[in-house]
Parts: sequence; C-alpha cells; structure tokens
Amino acid sequence: MTTQNDAMALAEAIASSRVSALEAMEASLQAAREHADLGAIDVLVPELGLARANALEEERRDNPERFAARPFAGVPTLAKDLGSPFAGIPGAAGSNALRGLSDGSADSEFARRVRETGLMPFGNTLVPEFGMSVSTEPLGRAPTRNPLDPTRTAGGSSGGSASAVASGIVAIAHATDAGGSIRIPAACCGLIGLKPSRGVMPGAPDFRNHLGGLAAELAVCRSIRDARLAFDHLAGDARGPAPEPVIEQTWSRFASNEPRTIGLITDCGPYSISTERADAVASTAALLEGAGHRIVDLPYSRIAGLVETGRKAFDRIICAFTAAMFAQGTLDEGKIEPLTRAALARGRAMQAHQLWSALQEGVLAAHAMWQIFDEVDTVLAPMLAVAPPHLGAFPTDHDDVQAHWDRMTAFAPLASLANITGVPALSMPVGADGDGLPLPVQLFAPMGADRRLLSLGATLEALSPWTHRFPVAGLPA
Repeated sequence: MTTQNDAMALAEAIASSRVSALEAMEASLQAAREHADLGAIDVLVPELGLARANALEEERRDNPERFAARPFAGVPTLAKDLGSPFAGIPGAAGSNALRGLSDGSADSEFARRVRETGLMPFGNTLVPEFGMSVSTEPLGRAPTRNPLDPTRTAGGSSGGSASAVASGIVAIAHATDAGGSIRIPAACCGLIGLKPSRGVMPGAPDFRNHLGGLAAELAVCRSIRDARLAFDHLAGDARGPAPEPVIEQTWSRFASNEPRTIGLITDCGPYSISTERADAVASTAALLEGAGHRIVDLPYSRIAGLVETGRKAFDRIICAFTAAMFAQGTLDEGKIEPLTRAALARGRAMQAHQLWSALQEGVLAAHAMWQIFDEVDTVLAPMLAVAPPHLGAFPTDHDDVQAHWDRMTAFAPLASLANITGVPALSMPVGADGDGLPLPVQLFAPMGADRRLLSLGATLEALSPWTHRFPVAGLPA
C-alpha cells in the first residue's frame, strides 16, 4: 500500500528508533548521489541537513516530548528553488540572472513551519527558469528526468521535487503552484499533489510568490496521509493580503460514508484527452458511485469561459511579474533564456487596462466557480491530456510565448482553473497505463474545503492504490 512507503512511515520508524534522524539524512544524501542522473536537485547543502539531524537527535534525548510532537521528526526533505525561501539554501528561481544573488540567509514563515514539523531541508530542487514551463529543462543544465521513464519529463515547475520524491531521495518535498506546478509534476510521477485554497498558506514576509493570488505552496507527497498531515501543520493564520477562507475544520462528514454529489467532467472541449486518461476519469467516477456517491455530469460549457480566463490571467500576470523583476535594472537580461526574454518584452509592452481586465475577469471566474459548488460537493476531471511527453516537448529556446502557453494548456487543460478561481485542487494517480506511467485524475472543491478533497482522495487511494516503484531512502525494509 502507498501509506507503507511514505514520509509518515519514515517518521514512525525514526520515532520507534528503528532508524535515527542522522541515518535517514545520510541515506537521503547517498540517494541524491545515486540518482544524480535524474537532475532533480539544483543545490545540495549536506552540512545543513546533517546539522539539523544531529540537533534533532539531541532533542530526542533531551526533550523527548518536543521531539514526539513533531509529526515528521527526522524526515529529510528538499525545498523548491522557487517560492518561499529557506535559510541556508541559496535560491535562483532556475535563472542564471539570479544565481549567486541570494545567500538564503532567512527563513520565510512557510519555511519556519516546515522546520517545526521536524522536516530537515538539505538542498533545493531544479525548476525551469522562473517556473515558466511544465517541464523542468532550464537551458544550460541537465534536464530533470521522470524516474518512471527517464526519457520523459517529470513535469514542471515542481519537476525537481516530484522526481526527488518519486525516486525516493526524499519522501516529501516543497512545491508551488501558479498554473498547475504542484499537480502536473505529481501527475507525471505518480504522486499526490494538493494545490491549497488561495490564502490559507503563509507567504510572509515578502510574498515573493503571490503572483496576484494565482500561486499557492505545499508539497508533493507519496500518500494522502502525508498531504493531510502537511496541510494540517502548515495551513492557517496566513496573515496575507487576501481574506483567509474558512477552512473546514472537521473530517467527519467527508471521511464518513455519507453520500456526496460529485460533478463529473470528461470532455475538455477543444483540448483532446487521450482515451486511457479519459477512461481513468470515468472508471474513477464508477468507483465513487459504487462507494455510494452520486455522480452528475457537468458539461465543459460550464467551465469553458473560466478556463480561458485562467489562460489569459496566467499570461498577463506572469509577463507583468517578469517585467517588474527587471524594472530596477539590477538583473542581467543577457543571462535569461529566449522565452523569458520574450515574456519580459511582452510584459513591458502590456497596457495597464489589459492586466486589470484579466484580474477583474478572475474575480468573476471565482464567483462562477462558487455557483458550481452550489450544485455539487466536489468536481472530478482529467488532470493530464496525454502521458508525460519525452524531454524536449516544451522548448524554451524560442520567443513564441503564446505557442508555449498553448502547449502547456493542451497538456493540462484544466490546471489553471484552480489558480484563477482560488479553489483547492488535488491530483492523484488511480492506475497505470500500458507503459506503467500514472493515470491521474483531478479533484476540485470550494474554497477552504481542502480537507474535503483529501478525504475523498483517501477513499480513492483505498479503492485504487498506487504502488511506488522506488523505496524511500532510509526507510527500513
């Protein structure tokens, strides 16, 4: 079962002294070396991880109650090189223009909470430059490979994190999502990926990954229970610029056998879904119906306008953000990739009313999504249109920004729907195709109903478990 090969299993082994935090860290460092050909890790800081492991072993000895209160005490992890900064881990957002400019001197609030859980960061994972791709292949660097088929992409922009978790270098890793960047890599690599509700995760002190409300942070995980535990200990009291949604506090209703109404989307309009992946959504609906839930069809026409709004907002916000980064003239534009340079020019040429209209349309899209949840408890839909493509399918050595966005949307047509509307969305595998690659589905819920998704995900995980190919480093057999 999935839950026997995850972060909680490693934490339980450490708590019971079957393995120490130091041994777990040493095993992760060894696995990082053994899997270096996957290109998952950008920067390793072994001394940081080893120091934290030794500190936790001291805490286990001197303050066992405090050690026991940490849900992931002694579990190694990796930060993503995009989003909230982690002290001791220099960040560059995948760009040579930023490399060497950050010393990683201070923790963000998110990073502080990660450490409080007992997780031990010891490096960061590779990302495409500024997260502008659904494949992690920054120019001048070896690409991040999918452990399930190294000729294929691990997804992006959290591709390095997903590759590290799927290969077992770590059992859980930091990830961010502004247009599917948690869920797409999770879907490529057979992992659990929850994009949390807008406003529930901390972004202080600098909110560098806010992106007009599109982005959220959490992790890529090997099990629903890991995702649930991470969410429970990292979410809430975000003190951000948007009103924090009321998070459903109880698991009881959605962890019980009480029937729910699930809206089913199988047709993605102009975006073609492969037969295997469409069938996976249909078979998942049948499993849920067999478990007593009510399935109702939702035509693509109900969300078609919202999907296009998400596409437009992503384009305009990302390009405007890129222009803002370079507005002070302190970054070397000669060090960025051709696609990034084209996005920069696109942002500089954008008129204020174009950005404003995209933001306003996003407000209306969020309202429209609320109306869908007046009718259903959750929505079940495709995650990816096709299998993870071979490396090179999303090149960044050109200046056609729109063509690049179009390729991304064709691969994951509904990914940006959750970002523009702010709702939580969960990607999880429900089976494998003929090549042994994951067949993922996507679930959406109303704002604040993240736990509702995870409870439904637990039901699916029990009905259709995914077996991880690689063991977690340090986890005793």
